[in-house]
Amino acid sequence: MSTTPPRPAGAKQIRSALRIYRVLAVVAGIALFVLLLEMLMKYVFEQTNVLTEYWSPIHGLIYMGYVASVANLGIKASWGMGRIVRNMLAGFVPVLPWVLERRNAVDTEALLERAHFSGGPEASRGAAPTTS
Repeated sequence: MSTTPPRPAGAKQIRSALRIYRVLAVVAGIALFVLLLEMLMKYVFEQTNVLTEYWSPIHGLIYMGYVASVANLGIKASWGMGRIVRNMLAGFVPVLPWVLERRNAVDTEALLERAHFSGGPEASRGAAPTTS
């Protein structure tokens, strides 16, 4: 039985998953603020309008997309289960999806750079050199 960790997916797959994750992290963070505003209007000010009637299910769909993007990126970048779950739960805390999005983007770019410079299998599967 091997104890070596699984290798990450190809660089193109990881970059694609990272792009989707970054967009959904920003959108999920904004959607969470709108949800908090909606709940404040509905339960504190007792106002009912289109936002208070329809936003909760919309936010739920956005959050499910965010969770799927976290799982996709986490699996492709070989994150541990704990990191994947922590990132999924970050969608419940305002601002945290944005903080973790930045941190995860930096970590993932570093992973891709290491794979590119080491000449590992990730580099041979389409890692494009990054230019600054």
